[in-house]
Amino acid sequence: MTTIRPGVPADAGRLAGLAARTFEETFGSANDPGDMALYLSSAYGMAQQSEELADPAIATLLVEVDGQLAGYAQIKEGDAPRCVAGERPVEIRRFYVDRPWQGRGVAQALMRAVGEAAAARGGRTLWLGVWERNERAQAFYRKCGFVDVGSQPFVLGRDQQTDRIMTCALP
Repeated sequence: MTTIRPGVPADAGRLAGLAARTFEETFGSANDPGDMALYLSSAYGMAQQSEELADPAIATLLVEVDGQLAGYAQIKEGDAPRCVAGERPVEIRRFYVDRPWQGRGVAQALMRAVGEAAAARGGRTLWLGVWERNERAQAFYRKCGFVDVGSQPFVLGRDQQTDRIMTCALP
């Protein structure tokens, strides 16, 4: 059975492990190992996940399949890049599904839950940054109704990269 629920501070350990592993699996082979290690240590440690789970401006949604953590997403209220023109933007900061559950409808269910959570916070527009070289993710987001509206820098360790900015109006 698939369940999507809000993350709580007690989930920090499980989330830190999944988050670091899915990020490295997704981007590790295309990046310098030193830059990857530097980024992972600053973005996905237990302390960082505990802080994010306790932050009222961030909502973390966890997907569990038969009790196993299968994916997660984080949304955050706040400033958006100038290219995001929609009203009351909410950022999808992170959106990852673990490999064993990819292609099984988990990502679509998680995206629906993200939209509902953003709307419940008063959001009218979802936006996200996706690495310009991550074609698979861009195709998924386009399938979900997102359109490319610009770009912004993303720093992985010491390597400055480019993220495409994509937006989608919430119903």
